[in-house]
Amino acid sequence: MKKPKIFIACDNSNTKKIKKIISQTKTSKLKIGYKFGLEFFYSKNGRKFISKLRNKEIFLDLKLNDIPNTCASAINSLKDLRNISYITVHINGGYEMLKAVKKTSRKINKKLKILGVTVLTSFSSLSIKKIGHTRSIKELVKKQASLAKSAKLDGIVCSGFETKFVKKICKRMDIITPGIRLKGDGLGDQKRVMSPKEAFKNGATAIVMGRSILKGNIKNNIQKLIKSL
Repeated sequence: MKKPKIFIACDNSNTKKIKKIISQTKTSKLKIGYKFGLEFFYSKNGRKFISKLRNKEIFLDLKLNDIPNTCASAINSLKDLRNISYITVHINGGYEMLKAVKKTSRKINKKLKILGVTVLTSFSSLSIKKIGHTRSIKELVKKQASLAKSAKLDGIVCSGFETKFVKKICKRMDIITPGIRLKGDGLGDQKRVMSPKEAFKNGATAIVMGRSILKGNIKNNIQKLIKSL
């Protein structure tokens, strides 16, 4: 049986804490990877720390969103980080930007996968309308997924509530789902959340977990996660 893939969100700028997270999330029951976002990557020792990691699946969650040339140049600037498996870009950046990023990624590292970010899990139907979108979240994510597929991206980042229909659109692409909580955990700043078991059932190829694992006893929380699947 294939091991469930879990990316641990290392949302911290303290390298000692990150080392502890990596050490305490080791398990033979799951395929564990590590997601590094802007906070850690922009920190004093973040990039250097990431460059030295070995035998780890690394997800660099930068959510690039700019004009095509700028995003392509940003990807090119990461060519020394040969150990990165995934990098995120906002699909809202448009088709030309997505194509430029994918083209550059092939040049610097053929194994590097580009993931398109749809609607963030911190958005609700109301907050989407407040920034000017007239489509529903479902309609918007469908459009974004189709655009990512046409630009030949490698995967999609979407909430568990959109995974089923995204899977139908992007059949052979990775679908990574954030906004995952263990039963009884608070929502925090997230709006569209789901349990690990539900997310995998809906078709996620991997999930991202942060607070549910890192708050409290990490080893115990990993065991809770294993039992919940």
